[in-house]
Amino acid sequence: MDSFQIETAQNIQISQQVAGIGDRVLAFIIDLLVIFIYYLVFVYFILINMQGSFSDHYWLTFVLTLPIMLYSLLLETFFNGQTVGKMALNIRVVKRDGTQPAFSNYLIRWLLRILDILLSSGGLAVLMIMVGGKGQRLGDLAAGTAVIKEGLYRPPSLEKFSKIVPDSNYQPVFLEAGGLKDQDALNIRKIYYNAKAKGNHNVIVKLHHKITEMLQIKTDMKPIDFVETILTDYQYFSERE
Repeated sequence: MDSFQIETAQNIQISQQVAGIGDRVLAFIIDLLVIFIYYLVFVYFILINMQGSFSDHYWLTFVLTLPIMLYSLLLETFFNGQTVGKMALNIRVVKRDGTQPAFSNYLIRWLLRILDILLSSGGLAVLMIMVGGKGQRLGDLAAGTAVIKEGLYRPPSLEKFSKIVPDSNYQPVFLEAGGLKDQDALNIRKIYYNAKAKGNHNVIVKLHHKITEMLQIKTDMKPIDFVETILTDYQYFSERE
């Protein structure tokens, strides 16, 4: 299975497995099934309950059709990069640095579905994914995203990640890290390296939010770099107590 590399500020590379073409296609089929079921309910509501045709209820028809048109955009935006099909296959849309995409990224992917999937009957998307090898169709290339398979990556050992030791010239970035309790730091390290081992960057993003909230830190660092830095800073302060 193909992968791409995410590199942190500490020059540690994380290999993230991209979703295979089979998973992508099966997720798409599941999403089509969800849309089809919605459409059946929609038709029943219009034709049976309201005793009329589509033309008789133009505006209602338009409103009820919007979820079909915006299906992937809405679900990926509000469910952290996943549609129903992606949830079922445990795959997710992420940015190339492993973080959660912004709405603009999802919007670009959705707009280019017209070319990737609709106009080419999915042929262009399949071709791009197979040739590119990075889990990216044309929409992903334009949006700077990829579709990953969560929970697949396993490094040879977690021992090399067990402890961050800053060198003698290291200067701490976040003084707040010195206020971490030993148990909190241990829990952060355990969650972080377990998530890294599994390639589960969604957990790292949530951990980043939790730490910034707990220590009241505002930062623009990428989640992976931030957690690495907090652990290094904590280690720096703990060795000097």
